[in-house]
Amino acid sequence: MLSHELRSPTPQNQVELFRTYQVSREFYQEVQYRQNFERHCQWYRQTAALHRQEVQKMQQDINILGWFRRSPSNRH
Repeated sequence: MLSHELRSPTPQNQVELFRTYQVSREFYQEVQYRQNFERHCQWYRQTAALHRQEVQKMQQDINILGWFRRSPSNRH
């Protein structure tokens, strides 16, 4: 083994090592958050598009309930 491998880390090195770990961890968490948020946005856009298509189809359908709501005098 090399002599520098046997030395214990100095307090300064330990602080620097911890800072590096902390920044790396925060970066990883931010990446995960953004990826999850992007997946959610994509799902939302797809769901909204599907709902718009369904609304358009429903607007083109015959209004069967409207037949039952008409008063008898309007059925000529």
